[in-house]
Amino acid sequence: MRLLIRSVALAGFTVLLVCPLRAAAQQQDPAAAPPPAQTTPAPSDRAVDPSQPDFTLIALPTNLRMPRFASAFRVTHRFTRSLATGDFVDLLGDAFGVDGGAQVGLEYRFGIMAGTQIGIHRTSDKDIQLFLQHQILRQATGHPLTIDLLGSIEGADNFKESYAPAIGAVISRAFGSHGAVYLQPVWINNTNPGQSDFVDDNDSFLFGVGARVRVRPSLYLVAEAAPRTGYAPGETYVSFAVEGRAGGHSFQVNFSNGFGTTLRQVARGGLDYENWYLGFNISRKFF
Repeated sequence: MRLLIRSVALAGFTVLLVCPLRAAAQQQDPAAAPPPAQTTPAPSDRAVDPSQPDFTLIALPTNLRMPRFASAFRVTHRFTRSLATGDFVDLLGDAFGVDGGAQVGLEYRFGIMAGTQIGIHRTSDKDIQLFLQHQILRQATGHPLTIDLLGSIEGADNFKESYAPAIGAVISRAFGSHGAVYLQPVWINNTNPGQSDFVDDNDSFLFGVGARVRVRPSLYLVAEAAPRTGYAPGETYVSFAVEGRAGGHSFQVNFSNGFGTTLRQVARGGLDYENWYLGFNISRKFF
């Protein structure tokens, strides 16, 4: 019995002696206790992103994230008088096309969860586009690119006929706070107005490209183009713009060779490279 008691006491004394020595050795040996890995937290979705201040370039989408339960509103306006019609006196008399007709678009988008947004865009020719955009990679968290998946469906005559589903991606690379470049590959069905739904020669594959360059703290130069394969009438849509940001507002004056502001309208191309049209976008973020 005494031998058992002595053995237990000796074992307890050994534990009390060895454990502090082992802990001290681990504190002195960096290899024994590696520091925790350092991670870069993602910036808040509600913070201003100086490289991409808006959800679109001119007509094509960007990767700007919508915060959960936040929203944004946008007005697009394309005057239908060509800046090349008549001489300068005629153009000045029409206030550079402002006195003529216009195609107007109204858009509302909403964040249903972090990195996922839905929206609706309606133009004055009664086209309605419903869209969903979800971010799968984010450059700010250590990836070389930001990638969103994009899906939409568009219908004519207030979404009663001629439906045009589309699926694609929005890929971007931001350069600090100096701006970003974009690639938007999108497949769009039923772009040919002379065909019925889902037949041959009735879809387009759009290779959207664009860039936004920050030239002043709140001033940007923007450009985009949309080369296509498949059904590709007219000329490639091209547009460029000057844009200003003030808090949650963005105001953009743009020049385009077409009037398109939905994916199907852009896929149908511009009119030509001789006639350019004045337009503007106004957007407001509610966050």
